[in-house]
Amino acid sequence: MIGRIVIDAVQPSTPRGYPAKAVVGEAVHVSADIFKDGHDVLAARVRWRPCGNGKWLTVPMHELGNDRWEAIVEPTTLGRHEIVVEAWTDRYHTWRHKATTKVGAGQDIAVELEEGARLLEEVGERAAAAHIRDATRTETDRLEEALTPAMAERFEGPDLAHDLTAHDSVPLWVDRERALVGAWYELFPRSYGGFAGTIRRLPAVAEMGFDILYLPPVHPIGQSFRKGPNNALDGGPEDPGSPWAIGSHKGGHTAIHPDLGTREEFEQLVERCHDLGMEVALDYALQCSPDHPWVKRHPEWFHHRPDGSIAYAENPPKRYQDIYPINFWPANEKDRVALWDACKEILDHWIARGVRVFRVDNPHTKPMAFWEWLIPAVQEHHPEVLFLAEAFTRPKVMAKLAEVGFTQSYTYFTWRTARWELEEYLGELAHSPTADYMRPNFWPNTPDILSGPLRDGPPAAFKQRAVLAATMAPSWGLYSGYELCENQPMSEANEEYHESEKFQLKHRDWDDPRSIAPFIGQLNAIRHRHPALQRLRNIAFHRTTNDAVIAYSKHTDDRSDIVLVVANLDPWQTHEATVGLDLGLLGLPWDQPYEAFDELSGQTFLWHGPEPYVRLDPHQAAHVLRLHPGSRMTHR
Repeated sequence: MIGRIVIDAVQPSTPRGYPAKAVVGEAVHVSADIFKDGHDVLAARVRWRPCGNGKWLTVPMHELGNDRWEAIVEPTTLGRHEIVVEAWTDRYHTWRHKATTKVGAGQDIAVELEEGARLLEEVGERAAAAHIRDATRTETDRLEEALTPAMAERFEGPDLAHDLTAHDSVPLWVDRERALVGAWYELFPRSYGGFAGTIRRLPAVAEMGFDILYLPPVHPIGQSFRKGPNNALDGGPEDPGSPWAIGSHKGGHTAIHPDLGTREEFEQLVERCHDLGMEVALDYALQCSPDHPWVKRHPEWFHHRPDGSIAYAENPPKRYQDIYPINFWPANEKDRVALWDACKEILDHWIARGVRVFRVDNPHTKPMAFWEWLIPAVQEHHPEVLFLAEAFTRPKVMAKLAEVGFTQSYTYFTWRTARWELEEYLGELAHSPTADYMRPNFWPNTPDILSGPLRDGPPAAFKQRAVLAATMAPSWGLYSGYELCENQPMSEANEEYHESEKFQLKHRDWDDPRSIAPFIGQLNAIRHRHPALQRLRNIAFHRTTNDAVIAYSKHTDDRSDIVLVVANLDPWQTHEATVGLDLGLLGLPWDQPYEAFDELSGQTFLWHGPEPYVRLDPHQAAHVLRLHPGSRMTHR
């Protein structure tokens, strides 16, 4: 039932009551619609605590307008939290408003004075109550005794309220910072000779500023129906096959492909990443090759055709004869429980070996109920573990995966190239209700996807897309070879790479002078320097006079860090435009110059007014500008 006071639309929240998401130290804006009948003045607060901890923390709420209230909480611990919004009639300020309004209207306030005296007595202010009842003084003088700031403080909180109303608690899951902010780099260890060769590659990856090294499946690969180069149906005896065809007589999801190295070498890779300020993410792909041990031991865990054979994976026109999907709902409940437990044991195995991040392959092809169970089951004992959903699927399915527990998700950024598409999509990600629980991770490319201007594109296209991904979203990633501007698609109709590394080894010349690795390192260094770029909801777009030029800003709440990005979306031509800045939003002066320092070029511009002019050639790709009120050019 509705209480005496209505508390609606509490945020952050999810559609079905799963936990919303935050990270340690993040300023979480808790808001609600709060109102009641009549004209009483209301007060509200947020009470919150980590679940299992009896100590409540309290933050007062303030009204934003139109009955919307807000407070900011900053969680300091990992795990599940609960938030409660409470509201009550503020009897003191209700009385104060009524009394002062009548005084302003020249009306008698004898009744209001007595009401005030009784309120004062309730908080033990007998002397003040006597003063307000002293008929020898003027009404104005008697009233002033009760209107001081010190007196108002005596009535703070709901202790005197007769109608304290609490909304049902809402859950909040708090992750570590890496859940929101990070740069991912994907590589295939087998192209480097295994883990030992990958370790030798790590300093170069770290020099580019990446935080997470993501490895596709490192498990034994099946021999049956092994794919050849470019997804050929018949692989030769020397073809390595697809890493996603997991399992052979040498083991399954907890085993390591012998060509990659030993378990000790894998652990050395994890340790070396930590030494360089990175961590390892492993692929969690719940599927099996026909040679996986599960196929013989647990045929009931797979889909069977009418002829009794096990069904392989298909995504027409693609056929994956080397992969058997898992049946997560076998007919026997006991079999289902055993299967789900076995899937969790895979994660437990790798967590015990130092892995705390998992990229999950095609989670939308597994039941939502499975993820709803699995992710909290893991995070109950390991709240630091993160899950990235490779969910290139329908929007509602993608959002539901995030709601039931996935830490991050791949997105449609890969296919958003026009200015209006980017502005519309970022508006959805940053400002729609899904922003409470869905964290995007922007990837310009993946081993499966070579899209948009990258297809046969020049280096300028690779720079442009990297700038957009790295500065629009707090988390971004790329698949190795991007820095060498690998741009040859399989065909006009196929988004995959020609000579795809998914099916063969790839050897690259990392010393190629055309490499944009230094540029990528610049971008990640800029991200590390600017707190404004480490958040999503602060993005704001600014108009430009040229649709080939996009402009957007991010700033911290206190405006101590203001970043403006102006990018050329055309990798083939030079473009110029006038940018229409919202100086009020940015906290910049209208009547004074302000400084714009380009973090990419090192140039400093002195701008004045809301309409600066920009000119960007394709090679330059973008300005990433640190804005500062006034001019410090003479001090540089």
